[in-house]
Amino acid sequence: MKNKWLSLMILSLALTLFACQGNRVKENNKTGNLSMMKEPFGKADRKDVFLFTLKNDHGITVKITNYGGIITSILMKDNKGQTSDIVLGFDSLAPYLGTVPYFGAIVGRYANRIAKGMFSLEGKKYQLAMNNGNNSLHGGLKGFDKVVWDASEIQDTSQVGLVLNYLSKDGEEGYPGNLKVTVTYLLNNRDEFSTKIEAITDQPSPVNLTNHSYFNLTGAERDVLDHKLTIKANSFTPVNSELIPTGKILPVSGTPMDFTSPEMIGSRIARVEGGYDHNFVLNHKAGSEDLAAVIEEPLSGRIVEIYTTQPGIQFYSGNFLDGTITGKGHKVYQKHFGLCLETQHFPDSPNQPSFPGTILKPGEKFMETTRYKFSIR
Repeated sequence: MKNKWLSLMILSLALTLFACQGNRVKENNKTGNLSMMKEPFGKADRKDVFLFTLKNDHGITVKITNYGGIITSILMKDNKGQTSDIVLGFDSLAPYLGTVPYFGAIVGRYANRIAKGMFSLEGKKYQLAMNNGNNSLHGGLKGFDKVVWDASEIQDTSQVGLVLNYLSKDGEEGYPGNLKVTVTYLLNNRDEFSTKIEAITDQPSPVNLTNHSYFNLTGAERDVLDHKLTIKANSFTPVNSELIPTGKILPVSGTPMDFTSPEMIGSRIARVEGGYDHNFVLNHKAGSEDLAAVIEEPLSGRIVEIYTTQPGIQFYSGNFLDGTITGKGHKVYQKHFGLCLETQHFPDSPNQPSFPGTILKPGEKFMETTRYKFSIR
């Protein structure tokens, strides 16, 4: 009898443990349906290029290629349940290989502009390629947006992502030092997509790295002038006719640069010569990850919140889009069909002693994060 009862107790305990394990499996399946897919995307510089698709439980889908670290697509539902692509770009690799305005790419070694492509460092003058009129822009003729990065995948029950690595060699595009760069893209089930950028060097070098995605929360059905924008910045850096900072930092209050409360982009753009292409000085302390900007598209209800550790954010209203580029789904990108909010250090900082420093030295690490939170009103 004792053996019978002992057998029944063991069986009952086994069934209980099996049921508990089954419940845990069901819970993980319910919250852990994050997925990652890798597929061939072509070749560049005789290297294989891949497209990585990250997807969470709520249908947020982010596509990234290791060519240029480019975010080619972000799919998001609207308030009617319809899914659209909210960033500009192309369906295939070939157009990215041409001259395009940095759609979705990692830009560097120095994002934004350096006046006359020149800077001095430790008593030595450096000349960079002048690829934007008289200035150097986003790293030069072949910046980080035009190279093939080494890629490895991340996947667990809480997030999926991609780690990209690139070694920018001493003298590349005129910059000193071997710079090792790591970009980590992560998507989770809280509808957050984050970018962490790290870099180390063996010689002092100016470093300013960011992602250059163009957002259009209508799915590029029309321009972005009716998007509402908030930027958590009480001041900005005014520019000259070549979009180089004057070195001053001015208050946004009373100017068309005031986005401290939600403002429709098109409401005052006519008062800004050429449109918005300005760096805003964020209110938070550099290094703390705080809310920097919010984009909202009223009809679709789509909202993107941007959090960052970076000290500045460049708001660009797609002024140079002119209808000559046909993007995904055969959509023609007209003027103001995309907006950029590039979390960054300030433009031309190597030549502006009053701006936060951007010289990375051996033994130091460049490390900045930006997080995008997607929601629907």
